Amino acid sequence: MSATVNAPARATLPIVRLAALLALAMFINYVDRGNLATAAPLLKGEFHLTATQMGVLLSAFFWTYAPSQPVVGWIADRYGVRWPMAAGVALWALATALTGFAGTFAGLLALRLLLGLGESVVYPCSSKALAHSTATTERCRANAATTVGQSLGPAFGTFVGGMVMAQAGWRIVFILFGLASLLWIWPWLVATRLELQSHANPPPTPDPRYRVILAQRALWGASLGQFAFAYGLYFVLSWLPLYLVKEQGLSITAMAQLGGVIYVLQAVGAALGGFIVDRRIAAGSTVNLTYKAALGGGMVGIALCFVACATGGPVVATASIVVAGMLQGVVGPVIFAVAQTLAGPTASGKWVGVQNALANIAGIAAPVVTGVIVDRTGHFAGAFVLAGTIVALGALAWTVVIRRVEPTRWTRAV
Repeated sequence: MSATVNAPARATLPIVRLAALLALAMFINYVDRGNLATAAPLLKGEFHLTATQMGVLLSAFFWTYAPSQPVVGWIADRYGVRWPMAAGVALWALATALTGFAGTFAGLLALRLLLGLGESVVYPCSSKALAHSTATTERCRANAATTVGQSLGPAFGTFVGGMVMAQAGWRIVFILFGLASLLWIWPWLVATRLELQSHANPPPTPDPRYRVILAQRALWGASLGQFAFAYGLYFVLSWLPLYLVKEQGLSITAMAQLGGVIYVLQAVGAALGGFIVDRRIAAGSTVNLTYKAALGGGMVGIALCFVACATGGPVVATASIVVAGMLQGVVGPVIFAVAQTLAGPTASGKWVGVQNALANIAGIAAPVVTGVIVDRTGHFAGAFVLAGTIVALGALAWTVVIRRVEPTRWTRAV
């Protein structure tokens, strides 16, 4: 049986409201997952941690986050997104708040594992909802909204969290931010009580099984491309505060200010990139060419910026990390617009579950590998060169491994 996914079934929840709620969830997600990186200079001293141990803590989040994604994707495709999103936020909010009471390395590690499990709901569920709710000419802007949330989360966490940590210590930040995260659940449940009800019912045509999805060359190309992007993103997200303090000599306050600026510019890049990509498609440019140009060009630009950070002086390194942040904002929305286009509304939960799981192996690797490099060399230059090389290779995955960005024709739906 063949099923072509050319046009999404329109959800009844207005796209602006849906995108705003998902963007806010993404904002909270990245505030809570990024707090540990902001607190790293303080934690490292209080717990007497090596850079490698700090890397293990930063990596541990992904040990549960990555493998949980396919399970969440199956749940989203089969049962809908309303309750999985609410449960996930509740779990990660609890893990964040309890981190403020942790007294041992083992306790911090366990709570990072719990945080990863809770946050694993966001990308499969948001992609499932947006695949149902968006047309091709608005898909990048909708995904850009979630990327803006993703970018402003670290900006807020780094700036506000860093400023509070400088005055009151790191523990109060985790407690307050964790409790505040719970406030998102009620508006989500109210807004989706009726509007997303259609998502809670099985589709009339069964969604393709994982063995069918895993046979798609485009899935592996997208997973490799996102892995490369994620390596660079999580390298920055995990180590930027410590890099700015230890390598560039900034104070905690100055680090918080510069880090916040970088993430705000990343949000600006996402908003502008999503708007430009959708406008080009609406003007007649093909989806395939437009998406591949944005991904290939953006990834090469990020790679060059990382190499400049490794080889340039303080001014060049600072400027390059700022530009890299903006380009990461441009690339982010296109990645998930590609996945939603390839999978279609029928299989987007599972597809993104697999793609994000494989890609987020980078979240396990990047913090630990970086920590080992810094311990052995005493500097971040080698880590920047490695990250730049991986990101550059990712451009090939998007432009060569994926033959065409177009809806998959599922030859068998069961």
